[in-house]
Amino acid sequence: MQSTDKILVLDFGSQYTQLIARRVREAKVYSEIYPFNFSIKKIKEFNPKGIILSGSPASVYDKKAPIVDKEVFNLGVPVLGICYGMQLMTYILGGKVAKSQKREYGRAELNIDKSINLFHGSRNWLSQPGQQHGTTIVWMSHGDRIEEMPAGFTSIAHTDNSPVAAMANIYKGLYGLQFHPEVVHTPYGRYILENFVYKICGCSPTWTMKAFVDYSVEHIKKVVGKEKVICALSGGVDSSVVAALVNKAIGKQLICVFVNNGLLRKNEAKTVLDTFKIHMNLNIKYVDATKRFLKRLKNITDPEKKRKLIGREFIAVFEDSAKKTGKMDFLAQGTLYPDVIESKSFKGPSATIKSHHNVGGLPTKMTFKLIEPLRELFKDEVRVLGKELGLSDELIWRQPFPGPGLAIRILGEVTENRLKILREADAIVLEEIRKAGLYRDIWQSFAVLLPIKTVGVMGDERTYENVIALRAVTSLDGMTADWVKLPYDLLVTMSNRIINEVKGVNRVVYDISSKPPSTIEWE
Repeated sequence: MQSTDKILVLDFGSQYTQLIARRVREAKVYSEIYPFNFSIKKIKEFNPKGIILSGSPASVYDKKAPIVDKEVFNLGVPVLGICYGMQLMTYILGGKVAKSQKREYGRAELNIDKSINLFHGSRNWLSQPGQQHGTTIVWMSHGDRIEEMPAGFTSIAHTDNSPVAAMANIYKGLYGLQFHPEVVHTPYGRYILENFVYKICGCSPTWTMKAFVDYSVEHIKKVVGKEKVICALSGGVDSSVVAALVNKAIGKQLICVFVNNGLLRKNEAKTVLDTFKIHMNLNIKYVDATKRFLKRLKNITDPEKKRKLIGREFIAVFEDSAKKTGKMDFLAQGTLYPDVIESKSFKGPSATIKSHHNVGGLPTKMTFKLIEPLRELFKDEVRVLGKELGLSDELIWRQPFPGPGLAIRILGEVTENRLKILREADAIVLEEIRKAGLYRDIWQSFAVLLPIKTVGVMGDERTYENVIALRAVTSLDGMTADWVKLPYDLLVTMSNRIINEVKGVNRVVYDISSKPPSTIEWE
């Protein structure tokens, strides 16, 4: 994103790194995440107005501790170190970091000693009813602490356990926080980050979806020129927004291809075609490649092989369609920022988890040039963008559906019969979630077909049938997620209906795992 004001977030492996970037964007300032070893040359090319160093599970004294180039602190750009980032700043600039006598994990009471720079205006937000003067609750997660600050730094806040819980060198624009302002458990963390990006870095709140649309339309026009674009349309939020955005930019130069890969939900193909032909007036070509995909997936059980095989087959189908349609130069797809982040290998919890269908599943050689206009956005930002483009709420608030479709919700081999079982069970889940009025409140709700069978009794006869797992999670962007405590009555209804109505199922279980440590999808 070519924006005047940008904040660079350097990732040292914290589980909260993505939250830092999101909080900055919520302040309407653009931010991007790069690994801690992002070169000085590339940092200068990125041209940030401020740099934030994330936390990390490491200690600065570990032999393989992630270290940033010292030159980062001499660029003349304000730098904010958070937790490990603060300790690393201290260590590199000549201060002393040592093990805490008492580790701090969780809520802590922060005493603000100086209501300046990072804590500008704190007297106002700490004067709420019931709030003790000069103190606020913050979220700590560290085993080391600052024993001696580097030359030129001043302590501006402390806790009982950390004499330097926040520090500043205002002359060099260097700041550190021992706690995490990006998490919701630090109630006034938003104000602290806004102080950094607005008052210290001098950023303006210009990162809006209208600005993004204007930029993207001009960028797409410039990149595409008079060439043609083929768009992979699935009917999900991401591909719908991509299609609308590219259509706004180049109109009839866009041809959307909807591929029925045989891995879709019940009645999905008809719903998608009706929606986009009637309501969005897009030029759509329908391709039924069910047999082709199922043939490729025969005997494939490894999740990564499934994902990559499906990704490659999608490209092959598009290339075949392009040849029949005419010369196509670009492929537009809905890669999102979390896809990009999870598919990169950073140190720590940000390490590669799985290849995403929009990133890791593509072959190294293909005839198309990629255009990915949503690559810089989080999921909730895509929904705001969809609203800006005039898409209906029904489309915008559709629950995410993975590119590999039901293939990664069938553990083990994908067959026609197993797809039929899962489709019917999944349809019941979505129907009952909607009836309960919970569809908009849940990030994703779906069924998973497990690779096991269990003994049951139906009509006084022994059965040996399949197990369906139900999954429902809440999330903002898919980076973290909590399982939903669905009402017991709803679980009973879904279980009874699936067992009674779906032939081949005699047991239903509910997944109560959050992300992390689990992922949202089972594969």
